[in-house]
Amino acid sequence: MLYNINMVKISVSKAREKLSEVVEMSQSEPVELEHYGRRAAILISPEQYDEMLEALEESQDVAAFDIALAETGANIPWEQVKSDLGWS
Repeated sequence: MLYNINMVKISVSKAREKLSEVVEMSQSEPVELEHYGRRAAILISPEQYDEMLEALEESQDVAAFDIALAETGANIPWEQVKSDLGWS
């Protein structure tokens, strides 16, 4: 699950005092760290980070695919591409 509406907010100074608790909290939900009332950082679990990174990479691949499909001009046959790359 990439989207989580429930996010704990805590000041950086309080997070310093309770760092191990804040890290533990971030394993189940994102923790927003605030510095002077402004967003400073978001602490998330490694699993959430990996999911988000994978989703970002997937969206970039889809965008690149869409751009490639929109290109005009002659297509290069797959057999020629493999040959040009030395894959055949």
